[in-house]
Amino acid sequence: MIRETAPSEACPATPVRNFSVLLSPTPRGARLARLLATEQLRSWGLPSDPAAHLVGELAANAANHGRVPGRDFRLTLYVVGDTLRIEVTDTCGDRLPRVRHPDPDSESGRGLLLVDALADRWGVTHGPYPRKTVWAEVKVPS
Repeated sequence: MIRETAPSEACPATPVRNFSVLLSPTPRGARLARLLATEQLRSWGLPSDPAAHLVGELAANAANHGRVPGRDFRLTLYVVGDTLRIEVTDTCGDRLPRVRHPDPDSESGRGLLLVDALADRWGVTHGPYPRKTVWAEVKVPS
């Protein structure tokens, strides 16, 4: 299910744009999250970088580490003023993300290092149980 909200008519000075979709916690779902986010940002007239990279990393984490059989993850994009907020919600709230510093020869483990480098802010919000939301924010042209 894809949900999109038009700019707020109640407060035209600060338009709020919103996009949300449920995706399967698989590599295919993670790729689709990045593609859908890129297209949504294009339709809003916003650049896809670094947002597409952030969506890709957060969605890949949801597919790899937040996977619970039979439960999808949710990608949500919000634009308020000059801030884009990317949220990826999964149903594995007991497995919290943490930045790791892998060996130089490791083939994985750098996703949150990239998120930390590309985002202006990022973090984790708990609940309702068993969910957690990993979010990242970046400035975009107003």
